[in-house]
Amino acid sequence: MKRNYHYLVAGLQDITLDIHKLVQDQLALKEELRTELHPRDYVLVEKLFLPFDNENLLNLLLKNDKEFNEKGNFPRERLVNNIKEPVDLPEYMCRFITAFKNKDPLYPDMSPENELTTLFYDELIANEKNDFLRDWFQFELNVRNIIMALNARKYKVPYEHQVMGTNETSEIIRKSHARDFGLGNELDYIEELTAISRKEDVKEKEQAIDELKWKHLDEATFFHYFTIEKILAFLIKLGMIERWLSIDKDHSNELFKKLLQELQDSYELPETFTEK
Repeated sequence: MKRNYHYLVAGLQDITLDIHKLVQDQLALKEELRTELHPRDYVLVEKLFLPFDNENLLNLLLKNDKEFNEKGNFPRERLVNNIKEPVDLPEYMCRFITAFKNKDPLYPDMSPENELTTLFYDELIANEKNDFLRDWFQFELNVRNIIMALNARKYKVPYEHQVMGTNETSEIIRKSHARDFGLGNELDYIEELTAISRKEDVKEKEQAIDELKWKHLDEATFFHYFTIEKILAFLIKLGMIERWLSIDKDHSNELFKKLLQELQDSYELPETFTEK
């Protein structure tokens, strides 16, 4: 049964990708939704924040000593306890923890980050019953894989073990030598991604990818007016805006330089890209 949230959706800020100020950030809205949504709908919200849990879990396992991301669903103590004995985290996380501790990776040719991300996407795409959310995760995975593969082709480096996910589309991207990976009839955005991959300016390329995602979200929620899908799409868009606000806050500061360098590095494919 679809539940409508007329008052909640009507009160959401009117946003665009280039907006300069947000009334409410992702984390604050998430906390508000905890009490405003039906529990079954709030579970869908939590799934959007699982990538932050993945980040926190990986940092703890690898002992990276990075700042804990408060956007995650699970507090540090719960993750630490599950690293000792995985019992009450999503199944894909428990599988990853067990494999990591046993030094027996489920996908030996992948980095730990890509392995965890693969397990995450595989579980959500295979098991998610909400059509919008399942479609979003599939779309997001496709975009990540295709952009990475096109960039790898540009630098003439192998990318088979950098493709994430094990579903049919991911397998095609791994193995196809066709210009469009043989997906031209399946994915109507493949040509747009190809054009985006040719952009030389890293910031322009990243903005074009987010514009494509924004358009996809608008199309996917066109006939959803006051439903949870509209709220989920809004949350995803908030995340995009927050990222750009953090980058654009001051083009001369160290944060901007650091973030821009990280983007540049991701497109230059360092030597470690071809390891394994």
